[in-house]
Amino acid sequence: MILPIIALVAGIAILVWSADKFVDGAVGIAKFCGMSTLLIGMVIVGFGTSAPEMVVSALSALQGNPELALGNAYGSNIANIALILGITALITPLVVKRSVLKMDLPVLMAVTALSLLLVSDGSVTRGNGVIFLSVFFAVMGYNIFSEVRKAKKDKAMAQSAESEDEKSMPLGMSIFWLILGLALLVVSSKMLVWGAVAIARSLGMSDLLIGLTIVAIGTSLPELASSIAAARKGEDDLAVGNIIGSNMFNTLTVVGIAAVLDPMETVEHAMITRDMPIMAALTLALFILGFRRKGDGRINRIAGGALLAIYIGYVGVLIAQATGVLS
Repeated sequence: MILPIIALVAGIAILVWSADKFVDGAVGIAKFCGMSTLLIGMVIVGFGTSAPEMVVSALSALQGNPELALGNAYGSNIANIALILGITALITPLVVKRSVLKMDLPVLMAVTALSLLLVSDGSVTRGNGVIFLSVFFAVMGYNIFSEVRKAKKDKAMAQSAESEDEKSMPLGMSIFWLILGLALLVVSSKMLVWGAVAIARSLGMSDLLIGLTIVAIGTSLPELASSIAAARKGEDDLAVGNIIGSNMFNTLTVVGIAAVLDPMETVEHAMITRDMPIMAALTLALFILGFRRKGDGRINRIAGGALLAIYIGYVGVLIAQATGVLS
């Protein structure tokens, strides 16, 4: 019991520290390249925090369990919006820039709708997987191209801002903290989950209950840690971009990789009728919560509390159904 407790405490400590350094590195790279922290959050941070899901997806498909990747992807999307943004907004209300509402969130909503359309027939074919991956590369390619073109137009302004900001982190140091922070995020998350699972089992909790609660939340810890760290540093773009990018990666690449490696002939009915509609509703809710007629939007503490309550209710339903309380 002592070793799991040490792993749990050490995992939390390393997770918090590494998330702080990871965000510093991402912001440093964004400033050096003249690119927005929103795009860095979507591409680098979103990819980094979704790396565990992508690895699980590939391994699950290769081992003949592609449906595990599907549940992992959509479950993570639900947790990202309801749990991660909920907790983050409770700690620090988030500003949602108008550009996010006009472009990035509508794209995520369209991707979610595409996923609903392709999976609604109860299967995920290899062709579906190719479509998912193609859309992903097209969306990310367009975002990167647009940002680079914008950076070139504003090159003089960027250089002026950089010369005035003598405290900006050097590029080499930014890359170092980004990579080290990401590696420690993943490792500390695994330590924390292992310690929590070991303690839970010693207390007599079932594997099913552990999987639905501790492990499910554990896979979202990198997103949670990096989003909270970003928000506390005033980098709201990074926190929101992290969630949008992570959900984009999960919906398109995690499912796409699994489908290409091992197509899913049958998808659980509950996934189509329960989990995917909840994911779509939360994506739409994120747009509605941040919408303002003029200027930037804002996800306040009340909205954060509502999102967190939805996630707690969702997990409660999962547990009730799994234990037979709800049929």
